[in-house]
Amino acid sequence: MHPLRILDRLEEILIASLMAGATLLIFVAVVHRYASGIDALYPITTAIHLSWAQELCIYMFVWMAKFGAAYGVRTGIHVGVDVAVNQLPPAWRNRIVLFGLGCGALFTAIVGTMGARFVYGLVDTDQTTPDLEIPSWIVYLAIPLGSYLMCFRFLQVAWSFWRTGELPHHDPGHVEGVVESPHAAEDLGQELANEPRTGGPAR
Repeated sequence: MHPLRILDRLEEILIASLMAGATLLIFVAVVHRYASGIDALYPITTAIHLSWAQELCIYMFVWMAKFGAAYGVRTGIHVGVDVAVNQLPPAWRNRIVLFGLGCGALFTAIVGTMGARFVYGLVDTDQTTPDLEIPSWIVYLAIPLGSYLMCFRFLQVAWSFWRTGELPHHDPGHVEGVVESPHAAEDLGQELANEPRTGGPAR
């Protein structure tokens, strides 16, 4: 498998895992909170401590957002062309689009570098998170990793646009792994037309 395809899959698996894990954790925490008010379950709920669940969910959503932004660039969710830009001659349009992508890559590279310096400064400290008590630099590692990945995605899109003149397009109705037939709508209309029509209500 191509290395870029491996990176794409890892990116998707990480985002999906964080989203599913945070959702499940929130559900368990809510059930635990309401179960604590039931006298029969009170001894069980008091033995289970979930005070750390909220903090972990926040960190999971932060990581998901950082890597989700990179995914958005790759799939065309964040990359767009303004209506005014489309009215320009092709040569000027291409220059402005590449300039915009370059600015996105530069900005995310700066954020990633600043985040990396910040994380590097935290490594030698004893600073930990309040509830989980894990090293803070692990949490803030999402900033350089997510920003550098987003920078790479901007450069990837810019390179593809320079070669083909096309930007990634996000289709909300597309489902990954589902093969769409161009005759699906016609087949569905034909099936509906062939269905026997029912009469009025039974008397």
